[in-house]
Amino acid sequence: MALDFDLIVIGSGPGGYTAAIRAAQLGMKTAIVERELLGGICLNWGCIPTKALLKSGEIFETMNHAADYGLIAEKPTYDFAKVIDRSRKVAKQLNGGVGFLMKKNKIEVIEGVARMEKGDPAPKVVVDLRAGGSRTLQCKYVILATGARAKEIPAIGLVGDGDRIWTYRDAMTPKAHPASLLVIGSGAIGLEFASFYRALGSNVTVIEALDRILPVEDEEISAAAQKALEKRGIKFRISAKVTKLAKSKDGVTVTLDASGKSETLEAERAIVAVGIDANIEKLGLDTLGVKIDRGHVVTDPHCATNVKGLYAIGDVAGPPWLAHKASHEGVHCVEHIAGKAGPPIKAPIPGCTYTTPQVASIGLTETQAKKDGRKVKVGRFPFRANGKAIASNETEGFVKTIFDEQTGALLGAHMIGGEVTEMIQGFALAMTLEATEAEIMATVFPHPTMSEAMHEASLDAYGIVLNT
Repeated sequence: MALDFDLIVIGSGPGGYTAAIRAAQLGMKTAIVERELLGGICLNWGCIPTKALLKSGEIFETMNHAADYGLIAEKPTYDFAKVIDRSRKVAKQLNGGVGFLMKKNKIEVIEGVARMEKGDPAPKVVVDLRAGGSRTLQCKYVILATGARAKEIPAIGLVGDGDRIWTYRDAMTPKAHPASLLVIGSGAIGLEFASFYRALGSNVTVIEALDRILPVEDEEISAAAQKALEKRGIKFRISAKVTKLAKSKDGVTVTLDASGKSETLEAERAIVAVGIDANIEKLGLDTLGVKIDRGHVVTDPHCATNVKGLYAIGDVAGPPWLAHKASHEGVHCVEHIAGKAGPPIKAPIPGCTYTTPQVASIGLTETQAKKDGRKVKVGRFPFRANGKAIASNETEGFVKTIFDEQTGALLGAHMIGGEVTEMIQGFALAMTLEATEAEIMATVFPHPTMSEAMHEASLDAYGIVLNT
């Protein structure tokens, strides 16, 4: 049987389209199947449009504090519809950019819904075309990059309805700005929406079942983030389990179990941000016998599944659920298929939360390092002692570093403050290159920059901090 393609990628999010481009660069005849919009959730309904919203909120907050900079901005206001429209235009622009890249790299885009059947040398891909009819395609390799969707819990009412109960998608295109908002879940998605809506004046309460917000972050960072967000007016209910979410006459009602006591909160709208579920349904995975663990496709270090010719990358293959992790896996997977990749590199993956202030981290937390039985050296440096931060009026937050006492290896780094999401890559590079404290201390950091706090936190771990 003649092969239609060397590689078919199912899903065009950051992992899928990046994998397709790399495959084309390596001379593979490549197709990508997309059921909705090129760029996937991240580009159209996630990473990118949310940052556009957050930027609008950040600027509006700055306008309200113009006097702190010696400026006068009397009674600033906003046009909510235009804020939302700008976000959608940003997403549309980048969606068009992915389309251009597909044409540039001669990747065939097949619009429709894919499922797989048994085939050789890889599963067959059957596409129910958006325009009608279907195509059955055979190739050498298939990469599954179908991503994930918002987790819902119907039993207690945590289901988006597009009206009063929102998922992240609904929260990006509301018809009106809510006066009050309940956010269920204090991970990155929940807190970013809480930060945006609070910036525009909503009365926001975040509900978290665990004993701290941002539970994947270092405990010191979580505590600092809660304190900073509370200063901005966001309320928190920690160690509070939602037992029921329902519509009320004028909005929504949440029933909580907090310390064994039941209580009720009300608001105009609620956002459900309790996690994600991988998109594994209706793909033919059961028929193929693909191994699934806790709702995600099981893969080896090269992203291969247990089925010949089938690979999986990104959110569908498990945590961390981050776009840059998916892209990294996509490139490695394709290069492995082409025989161009070496052993899998356990590259550390940074995480970023775009609240005000921002949070960024990489590697082990202090608790994790100690649980691993490591003796550690921990350094901290506050932005209130950093010249650029003082000049920019962004003195809230700090940098925390964790080194292995025996080897000097950088085990983890954690930050909270202005634009720390742009700074974390410096520590990512250091960890990828297996830098020790000696290399970081010997690195020249430009002055005046907020990145100098990274240097000082490293020095502090060894008792030689210079500016505090």
